Amino acid sequence: MTIAALESLSFGLGRMAEAAEESGHRLCLLTGDRSVYRHELATLPADALDVVDVVDVDTDDPEAVRRALAALPSLAGLINTTDTWSVPAAELAAELGLPGPAPAAVRLLRDKRRVREALHAHGLSRSTAVAVPPGPEGAEEVLRTVGLPAVLKDSSGTSSRSVWIAHDEEALHRALAEAAQQPLKGALFAEAFLAGPLYSAETLSWEGTTRLLGVLSRQTSRSAVVREEVAAFPVALPDGERAAIEAWVGRVLEVAGHRRGFAHVEFILTAEGPELVEINRRIGGALVGEVLCRSLGTNVYTAMMDEALGRRPALLDAPLEGGRGPAYGFVLVYADRPGVLKGWHGLGELAAFPGSVEWFPVRKPGEHLPHVGDQRGCTGMVLAQAPTAELAQHRAWSAAVRVRPVIADTA
Repeated sequence: MTIAALESLSFGLGRMAEAAEESGHRLCLLTGDRSVYRHELATLPADALDVVDVVDVDTDDPEAVRRALAALPSLAGLINTTDTWSVPAAELAAELGLPGPAPAAVRLLRDKRRVREALHAHGLSRSTAVAVPPGPEGAEEVLRTVGLPAVLKDSSGTSSRSVWIAHDEEALHRALAEAAQQPLKGALFAEAFLAGPLYSAETLSWEGTTRLLGVLSRQTSRSAVVREEVAAFPVALPDGERAAIEAWVGRVLEVAGHRRGFAHVEFILTAEGPELVEINRRIGGALVGEVLCRSLGTNVYTAMMDEALGRRPALLDAPLEGGRGPAYGFVLVYADRPGVLKGWHGLGELAAFPGSVEWFPVRKPGEHLPHVGDQRGCTGMVLAQAPTAELAQHRAWSAAVRVRPVIADTA
């Protein structure tokens, strides 16, 4: 029987294939651009090709996707690990009578403004969200209802795109002007700026039960436009604080209507406790899935297959290595300007650094990079391990500063 994936995150396909095989199923990836998965496809073990197929299809065309799914032998489940295709995947699963989340719940989670409003109504967010028009006319509304500093967001944005932090009126007007020039996926809204370090809770839920798999630390750029730079897992928290975060995130997911599957819940740990940034109803992106598997000592993607088949994930009850496994840190390596990627300096130096340093390419030489202000400018990632997340982050950063993308001007 077959489990289909309607697109996927760039990394994790190999782990998904292993998990599908363990469940006795084949995995089929439906994709409109297989180059996104070049690293995963290039590093799949030869025997994994016996359990994973790649079908090239326009995944933005619902009818084309329906035809591709109809052609699969004995389709048993449909999974999705992206924000962009989460609603279409949920709707198709419901249409085909396959296990899956309620489409209405997925639509709610894809609207960051509605999620903030729902949490505020239930006392889980100190402030609400306010819709604002992009352009200069939005400034008065932000100043009147939210104040400064404020955060402006695309309600359906992904990969930290179209997110601005405005600390003063000059920055607010600049952000609104930039937003007016952006092709937003949803609508622009404003919310209060949250003071404190950024983390994400990596969770798994099933019908009202949520397990905190661990907390990931996150560092973003200092610029007004948010860009993710560094992450490490698992953050060492006092027992009482970890239990409080697990209880809090369970309440947040319940109010947001997320009742099954992975969630990547970004939050600020403020002086008054955790405050939500956003919820992604999927496993974390970049190398989060990989570090979960390595640090917890198990292939967490088996839970994804369980969910796709409509059964309670065994990972909810399984003993995990927790703090006994190694911790990991990874750094995103960005191009410093738009242009054509020619390669990288410094990759040959990585083996000299402590932490069993590894390089995960995101782009390949010859690719044009038109954007460097968000994740689209990431050319690759440096991963390092250590006994603690703090040490792993330091090791990854020390190695990553030696890697320098070589960029040529566009002809």
